[in-house]
Amino acid sequence: MSREKIPALWLALMVAGTSLSALAAEPMTVYKSQYCGCCEQWVKHMQDNGFELKVVNTEQLEPIKVQHGVTPQLASCHTALVDGYVVEGHVPAADVRRMLEQKPAIRGLTIPGMPQSAPGMDIPGQAYQVLAIDEAGQTAVWASYPG
Repeated sequence: MSREKIPALWLALMVAGTSLSALAAEPMTVYKSQYCGCCEQWVKHMQDNGFELKVVNTEQLEPIKVQHGVTPQLASCHTALVDGYVVEGHVPAADVRRMLEQKPAIRGLTIPGMPQSAPGMDIPGQAYQVLAIDEAGQTAVWASYPG
C-alpha cells in the first residue's frame, strides 16, 4: 500500500469508529447453539459493530465454559473467545472493544444469565451489569446499564 493511501485509510477507519488495533485483532470465535435466536442477534450486533466473527454451532458449550473459567453462576447462553479473553453472554460490543484496547489483566467479561435489555435481547427495561472476571475467578463491575 502506498504511503499516500495510509492516512486516507486511517481517516476512514476513525470515521467508521474502528481502530487499527481492532483490525489487528484475531477474529472472535463464538460458540453457540444453532437453535438460539438471541445468540444470532448478538452475533449480528457484534458484526454491525465491526467485529470479524467465526461462529461455531455446538450443543456442547459446557466444556468450553469450563476450559475458560466460566463458572455456572457467571454463565450465559453463548461463549466467545478473542485475543486470549473470554466474552460470556450478551456483552455489548463497546465493552469488548474497550477491553481489547485497554488489555487489562483479566480472564474476560460476562453478563450472567440473559438480561432482556442486553444486546441481542433488545427488550428495554431491565438494568444489568457487565462483570470483569479476574484470573482467580473473582468479579468486579466493568460497566452498568440502566435498562
